[in-house]
Amino acid sequence: MARAKYFDTAIQPERAVLVGIITPAEDEELEREYLEELAFLVDTAGGETVFSFTQKVQKPDRSTFVGSGKLDEIKDYVNAEGIDIVVFDDELSPTQLRNIERELKVKILDRSNLILDIFAKRAKSAQAKTQVELAQLQYLLPRLTRLWTHLERQRGGIGMRGPGESQIETDRRLILNKVSLLKDKLKAIDKQNETQRKNRGQLVRVALVGYTNVGKSTIMNMLSKSDVFAEDKLFATLDTTVRKVVIDNLPFLLSDTVGFIRKLPHHLVECFKSTLDEVREADVLLHVVDISHPNFEDQISAVNETLKDIGALDKPIITVFNKIDIFQNDRKDESGQDYTIKDFENSWMKKNSSPAIFISATERDNIEELRHLVYKEVVTIHKSRYPHDNLLY
Repeated sequence: MARAKYFDTAIQPERAVLVGIITPAEDEELEREYLEELAFLVDTAGGETVFSFTQKVQKPDRSTFVGSGKLDEIKDYVNAEGIDIVVFDDELSPTQLRNIERELKVKILDRSNLILDIFAKRAKSAQAKTQVELAQLQYLLPRLTRLWTHLERQRGGIGMRGPGESQIETDRRLILNKVSLLKDKLKAIDKQNETQRKNRGQLVRVALVGYTNVGKSTIMNMLSKSDVFAEDKLFATLDTTVRKVVIDNLPFLLSDTVGFIRKLPHHLVECFKSTLDEVREADVLLHVVDISHPNFEDQISAVNETLKDIGALDKPIITVFNKIDIFQNDRKDESGQDYTIKDFENSWMKKNSSPAIFISATERDNIEELRHLVYKEVVTIHKSRYPHDNLLY
């Protein structure tokens, strides 16, 4: 009797190669950080990073982004290793995308396209799905011509060029109409959300902000005793979640928002500004920082830039340094000793006047201190808003 054959039917992750450039504005160390973040994005999207290429250039090559020589090197590796996808760390122009696809003959993504793919996967609410679809169409619009490159194989064919161009124009018109409809839909959703916010009364509002994957949802669950989805992936949360929290008989509203990231595509920021209304309208911001990340100070700057863009940087901010249980640092203090979490805490407090606290959400270290600090900020605002309300404190 012949032995039965067994086949592995599990879906294998797509094997990816990453490509970044080193310019006078971005040194090797900074580009390495960007590529590490890009690899995390690939992992979040369900892929597997196999190798990374970098190229030193004064500026991106207008035709192939990295130059023909480096593209040939990437092509040889892709063919030899059976790579499925090549991901570029910066946004590619339509011309670059078309030329690279023609040369490598595998799927090509840039950082913007990859983030959009993750957002599409993560979106759950009608608002998030509409925002993602709008961003995808705005990304696609200038790149329509690459969908029609099959016409180039029929050089000189009678009537081939005209129909191709008219089809592109038809697609462009359809997309522009769809973009207009989606914008109208978002305006309607924004009005509904604005009504909901008004109906919540005059409770003090606290919003969690921070870089993606710093532990905002975990802190949300802990403070509100709710069950918000939390995962060790980038952009685990897209939809704003609002919960009522009570500390020492004082109620307030706590919201969790989408995480920020460096090199976030501008059109994506624009589409998600309505989601960040909770941040704009908050009374207090809890800026959560992953202190275990080697570049947490850069992440702080990236978040502050976004807060500045949406007009929310002037609000009272409590900086919450999370993940102190896994903090590691290769710096030395003035005496040559290892730089500890206490050293950083002392230096931060000297340089900054706004409140800050160092916690571990998973180990529940300093959680009561965090609750007390939030309570102090909320009660100050509550007293100024309701000076005759003496029942709560």
